[in-house]
Amino acid sequence: MKKQKVSSAVIRRLPRYYRHLNDLHQAGVERISSNALGASLGLTASQIRQDLSCFGEFGQQGYGYNVSSLRDEVADILGVNRGHCAVILGVGNLGRALMENFHFDRFGVTLAAAFDVVPEIVGRSCSGVPVYHTDQLEEYLTQHPANIGVLTVPGRVANRVAERLVSAGVKGIWNFTNIELTVDAPDIVVEDVHFADSLLALNYMISEAP
Repeated sequence: MKKQKVSSAVIRRLPRYYRHLNDLHQAGVERISSNALGASLGLTASQIRQDLSCFGEFGQQGYGYNVSSLRDEVADILGVNRGHCAVILGVGNLGRALMENFHFDRFGVTLAAAFDVVPEIVGRSCSGVPVYHTDQLEEYLTQHPANIGVLTVPGRVANRVAERLVSAGVKGIWNFTNIELTVDAPDIVVEDVHFADSLLALNYMISEAP
């Protein structure tokens, strides 16, 4: 596999490829051309080939791509098989909804534990995931290292909790707090999920539609 700097635009398209290839595989499709794959994703065949060439050589002239093999290759590029482990901070409405409805394991992530401060929640479990008091975060991560922290805490404490996660060895933060984190660590990856931004963009597009 090639080692080169990959643009964020390519990285953002990879999950779309993985999701679509997985759907094709489950539908029993064995092979697909770059033209057909691009058309189904609203991209050109050239874009598909260019994106994949960042990671190696895939497909055969006149044959196209083996769907199962390419799906597995993209999964490997995305780290689906690397055994990532996550903890979630905040078991309120959003945190609980994620725990109950989002299948972390389908994307190569084990959700190992959750943390909150509400007495009625601490000491219980949600969808089989134990809930600890937030005061136990560092002790837990010392004994059970995790590389992903999922933030669904109130915005006023988001940066403080993020700093604790980083200090405890977490390398990536999935941030649902609607707050821009000010994590002072260049090697930490923060992925922000802004529901409001997405809704506002939708508002604009339907408002401008003829």
